[in-house]
Amino acid sequence: MSHSNPTALITGGARRIGKEIATTLHQAGYNIMVHYRSSAGAAEDLVKTLNSARPNSAASIAGDLLNTATIPAIIEKTVDTFTRLDVLINNASTFYPTPIELIDEEFWNDLVGSNLKAPAFLVKSAAPHLKQSGGSIVNIIDIYANRPLANHPIYCAAKAGLEMLTKSLARDLAPLVRVNGVSPGAILWPENGSAEISQTELVEQIPLQRMGTPEDVAKTVRFLVTDGDYITGQIVAVDGGRSVVV
Repeated sequence: MSHSNPTALITGGARRIGKEIATTLHQAGYNIMVHYRSSAGAAEDLVKTLNSARPNSAASIAGDLLNTATIPAIIEKTVDTFTRLDVLINNASTFYPTPIELIDEEFWNDLVGSNLKAPAFLVKSAAPHLKQSGGSIVNIIDIYANRPLANHPIYCAAKAGLEMLTKSLARDLAPLVRVNGVSPGAILWPENGSAEISQTELVEQIPLQRMGTPEDVAKTVRFLVTDGDYITGQIVAVDGGRSVVV
């Protein structure tokens, strides 16, 4: 493996926004560790594509982030593979509605576990390596951390917690590690079909009058990682202005 390049670990990095972040950081010269839970085929395809562009620059690792006991091994495998860890992208997430009458502990543990608990434990394991490299963390949040989405109380609460975790860690890990968040708006339509309104109605609420793309999120992550040397504790909305609309 190439050990001279900086290394980024992207959770949930095999598909959708995570895949675009992995590809964008790879193009910026990073070695990439692609974490996945069940998307083995997609992860293998992505690693193959990245390695064809730059040999020995990408690898993948499976892991269920809801089982926090497995998290240290994910960090250790990344460092063992590339000898260093410079960037942690907490992107893995679950998203689905939980109307109040249907809330149970399984939904709570899944949504809070993936969106808030896992990022905290990943940072715990990664922090010593990130301090050594003077690295950074980017947490993928959501505009619904600040504006509730109907029938998604657990998801919204978990993302709100991730926003505060980002700011708290930025204070606690300074000055050696920078911690920021990216808060996407309408980027990709939910795979499970759940949505508060139709796509047409949604676009009408966005000042820029279009949905965003995974590239919009990935470019913002790249800026925070590669150029935002004096930025920490900030949440950057990538939402076409939707968060400023009442």
